[in-house]
Amino acid sequence: MKVTAACLPCMTHRAYREVCYATEDEGLRLKVMVEVAKLLAREFKPGAVPAIVGTLRDRLIKEMTGNPDPYRAAKELSNKAALELRPKAEQYIASASTGLERFRRACLCAAVGNAIEFDILGHAFKLELLSELLARAEKDIAIDEIDAFYKLARNARKILYLTDNAGEVAFDVLLVRELRSLGPEVVVAVKAEPCINDALIEDALVVGMDKVASKLITTGTDTVGLVLEWASDECLRAYEEADLIVAKGMGNIETLTEYKHDKPIAFLLFTKCETIANHLGVEKGMCVVKIWPPSA
Repeated sequence: MKVTAACLPCMTHRAYREVCYATEDEGLRLKVMVEVAKLLAREFKPGAVPAIVGTLRDRLIKEMTGNPDPYRAAKELSNKAALELRPKAEQYIASASTGLERFRRACLCAAVGNAIEFDILGHAFKLELLSELLARAEKDIAIDEIDAFYKLARNARKILYLTDNAGEVAFDVLLVRELRSLGPEVVVAVKAEPCINDALIEDALVVGMDKVASKLITTGTDTVGLVLEWASDECLRAYEEADLIVAKGMGNIETLTEYKHDKPIAFLLFTKCETIANHLGVEKGMCVVKIWPPSA
């Protein structure tokens, strides 16, 4: 997926917020933003992939400020809030009358969890909104291909589950549990190094992902989404061996739609920006469960 005009102000806004988390030194903040502006002038152009430009921006900020994880505090708060709400989500799933309905509800919880994102222009998220979003999930799903996802999962031998944000990963646990109950092995991948507020191994362990996943790995990198050329051998092996990819969040749509794949991808997300919403042909603030078939 390529950038649109709307991506530029969002990238600049997020850069400034990230710089403010990374350092309190006003002089350094200015120096970093000058370099961010230069980077965007060089890299932001027609045909660019937003997730890749965002990765380069974030690496620059971390290097210049000396802060390797500017969103660490936000991630810890997100995990705490999600874990407090998860029993309610578990009860919602457990009250389903059929296996398919359980799966559907787990998908909705995972998609709502993707709303946990900070500093995106036009997405004024607050952790206290999670409960409200969960209550509205069944009517706020704009693309509903859950039945097709269920069928693919039941027929899969091995699934690679690409996580996105901290906090959100607590709800991913519920969907991974349902996927495992259908029979396939589920390998779950988190980021290897800090990448905005994306989940790391420490976040996955805090929410208990290691207890439900067949195997917990990292992508081997700090990229927004998954850039196959930058991924570790372990991640690439899991990708190649999988019959089905489950990809959470906007970054994974931005990167994975740039490749031809020999297997289906189930994208689960909450539409938080104009570019993604328009790309999918839906409104902002909606849940999406979409199957992306292999390219011919």
